[in-house]
Amino acid sequence: MPLYDYHCKACDETFELLVRSDTRLVCPKCGSEDLEKLVSLTAPQGKTKQIIQRARAQANKEGHFSNFSKSEKPKF
Repeated sequence: MPLYDYHCKACDETFELLVRSDTRLVCPKCGSEDLEKLVSLTAPQGKTKQIIQRARAQANKEGHFSNFSKSEKPKF
């Protein structure tokens, strides 16, 4: 089920909706159906230092090194 961003033209509210095939698209603030679908930002791809550190710590706890590059593996 995709998550979409919408802008209500009636009350100027911007919000996200989890959309199913039977979802009725209405503004949660005013109930208007006069909505504009927006281009959403993509999710981050996991390249921040904190995300990489957490993934490596978890991999180390589990005893595998899948989150380490080939050049880093000989250190272990």
